[in-house]
Amino acid sequence: MLEIYVIFFTFLITIILNLFSKKKQFLVDKKFSPHKSFATENLIPITGGLIFFISCLFFLSFENQSTKFLLSLIFIVGLLSDTNYLFSPLKRFFFQILSVIIFVYSDQLFIDSIRITTIDNLLDNIYFKYFFTLFCLLILVNGANFIDGVNTLLLGYFLTLSAICVIGVEKFDIPFDVQNFKIIIIILIIILIFNFFGKLLTGDGGAYLISFIIGYFLIDLANSSERVSPYFVACLLWYPAYECFFSIIRKKITKKSVADPDNKHLHQLIFMFLKKNLKLKGNFLNTFTGLSINFYNAIIFYFAFHNISQTKNLIFLIIISLLLYNFAYLYLKKNLKD
Repeated sequence: MLEIYVIFFTFLITIILNLFSKKKQFLVDKKFSPHKSFATENLIPITGGLIFFISCLFFLSFENQSTKFLLSLIFIVGLLSDTNYLFSPLKRFFFQILSVIIFVYSDQLFIDSIRITTIDNLLDNIYFKYFFTLFCLLILVNGANFIDGVNTLLLGYFLTLSAICVIGVEKFDIPFDVQNFKIIIIILIIILIFNFFGKLLTGDGGAYLISFIIGYFLIDLANSSERVSPYFVACLLWYPAYECFFSIIRKKITKKSVADPDNKHLHQLIFMFLKKNLKLKGNFLNTFTGLSINFYNAIIFYFAFHNISQTKNLIFLIIISLLLYNFAYLYLKKNLKD
């Protein structure tokens, strides 16, 4: 019965917020930066994050009653970015750090182990554990924002990831409550339908909040049972995490500011490659780009699912994913240059 309420409520607020956004020209993509709207032509509501936030407030459950308030801090940072109140990347990053610090400290959310003895010994120290958890969550949040550039990519990625978690927990009888993941799946499906047809974007608020909430539950899942390898979580989050690392290294090599946006992310190169070679156009090209990347990641998730407790196999899978990313990136750069 709860699922019916979630569907009805989320669909209703999606319609209301989209109509309000278009009428008042509030939370719309105004193409203020070329890198952000390279694949869109019209003013599109950036309401996906707000829809996700409101639905989560109503339907997700947490042991700590203050968790929902703490999550709102993460979302507000993204919302201020979407409304141009935090246009400076450095200001956004500062408030990201501040909000994540407050959350981790207040909720006592920590990564307990990564099954590497040297690092696990360091994780016994509360200060290192605090720093390491903070670092991983910031990488995830910013990486999610980096990949949120074409329709269906961010939403489809975290939707598939959540579904794999539900299936894995239930199939392998892991003592973890997946009800929140099931609610997230429903919310993401509804937002994804509108995003698929180019009717809304998630915005920075959506990218920050979706990735952070799912990261929160994945840490909880990895801590809940020895049968869940932390590298299963790493396999599920490899793409946004590596996109963040790769972007920083790429900009350092080319002597560009890490804070400056550009259009050199993998999904943007794939978009331009498909446009050049397949002559695809408009919203279909945009959506097809996201679907093609998520199809590849679904394959990675499939193998991760079947090796949920096999750390060595999962590490090998992560290495293969990183190598294929680098190969694809170099190939696309060369092809587009020619």
